[in-house]
Amino acid sequence: MKKLLLAASFSLGVSAVAQEAKTDAPAVDTVKAWSIQGQNTLMLNQAAFSNWVGGGANNVGWLAGVNYNMTYEKGKDLWENIVILGYGQNNTKGTGTRKTQDVINLSTNYGREFAQHWYLSGGASLQTQFAAGYEDGNNPDARKISNFMAPGYINVGVGVTYRPNENFTMTLRPANARITFVSDKDLQYAGSYGLKKDGDTSLFQFGFLGTAMYKVKLMENINLTNTGSVFSNYLDHPDRLVLAYGAVLNMKINKYISSNITLDLMYDHNQIQKTQLKQTLGVGFGYNFDNGRKRSDKKDNQSWMK
Repeated sequence: MKKLLLAASFSLGVSAVAQEAKTDAPAVDTVKAWSIQGQNTLMLNQAAFSNWVGGGANNVGWLAGVNYNMTYEKGKDLWENIVILGYGQNNTKGTGTRKTQDVINLSTNYGREFAQHWYLSGGASLQTQFAAGYEDGNNPDARKISNFMAPGYINVGVGVTYRPNENFTMTLRPANARITFVSDKDLQYAGSYGLKKDGDTSLFQFGFLGTAMYKVKLMENINLTNTGSVFSNYLDHPDRLVLAYGAVLNMKINKYISSNITLDLMYDHNQIQKTQLKQTLGVGFGYNFDNGRKRSDKKDNQSWMK
């Protein structure tokens, strides 16, 4: 009987110690600090004609691109990184190969929350293209007007970021350095992209930069992403604003097939004193990647990517 009582007491003691240890163990944080969303696309188009009275030229084209948003969010820290790459060509019989899309857009922004939805932030961005661009519809026999890092724009600045939810982000930088690089020697002449004299390879500007992004779910599987920016150079002609607006309408057909319509508007006095416009339409293969929900429970809408 004593042995049974001893065994029971020992079992109860072990159970109590185990229960206490389990209670005191810190809770495991299962929410991911990193959230990665991405879209990979490959658009194809083709047309063929034979004895077609209406006329036309055989052509084939393609456009490939990636759009990734990688965000680290933990406590008061917010770090957003964006990678946008795109390139496309079209080959038309009798005309040859022409570039239809060419973009490199990389950005990073780190913020520390000081009030609800508001962050003290600092970041940098790079904008340029992969290949040379020409007048007359990118005709390689025409005059060259751009190339890789010609121009290339690097922005570095500090300010505040307002981000109330997943679908809206606004960053205001009253202190922002904007450096324009022109690495192609054929384009290094006075007036080209604001260069002061022949042979210059860069132009330094310092001023205010404001950027904003707004995502709208129009209906099931149809989403619109709007982006805009404005820059004013404190050092020279602050009234000559650099304005840009972009819209991407994504219509998802199924998991692997989607259609995209893009619109880009831009005005930059140092490039050309006219409003620039670019519009594309494509249907093709698309694959979206989403590793899960963000940490903050107030940012509860990621349906636009799904």
